[in-house]
Amino acid sequence: MTTHTHSIPTKVYERRWKTLAVLSLSLLIIGLDNTILNVALPSLQDGLAANGSALQWIVDSYLLVFAGLLLTFGAFGDRFGRRLALLLGLAIFGLSSLGVLIVDSTDGLIVVRALMGVGAALIMPATLSIISNTFPREERPKAIGIWAAVAAVGIGLGPLAGGLLLEWFSWRSVFLVNVPVAAIALLLAIRLVPESRDPRPGRFDL
Repeated sequence: MTTHTHSIPTKVYERRWKTLAVLSLSLLIIGLDNTILNVALPSLQDGLAANGSALQWIVDSYLLVFAGLLLTFGAFGDRFGRRLALLLGLAIFGLSSLGVLIVDSTDGLIVVRALMGVGAALIMPATLSIISNTFPREERPKAIGIWAAVAAVGIGLGPLAGGLLLEWFSWRSVFLVNVPVAAIALLLAIRLVPESRDPRPGRFDL
């Protein structure tokens, strides 16, 4: 059953703002992780005996993988399911953040950060595509505005959250803070985010 005015399933339309809240929460941790690590670099240097090159790779491995896979995983979501891409992204992001508990070297942490970049690259395009399929045209600019504002808030909160965590806990806390947020977003997404695909995705272009 669909609404006559919006051609969006009634159930999807009625809970669209709840869906947006879940998508925004998912996006928040991506923005947060872009900047939260910066304040932990001195602690990482001490804890892992990391040199300047290793610290640079720890920061950049996340961003490089995220940027490199963004378009590819956007196409993956369009073809196989945007909700599926979001759920996979949240699971990878949360589990790789949890992996910091067994890391005791800079190389291991670079791998963890790269895996987090994989998760982020699945999450971000899926959230925007889901908004486009959940909101009618006239409400879409407002929804995307909220989506963009939350991403900016996450980036701004990173240094503050990192500083507060490091005041009381070790450098691992700036990774572990992602785990409960990703878990909550995952559970809510299973319940509140509708599945959608591109009806005509076209052929693969290697």
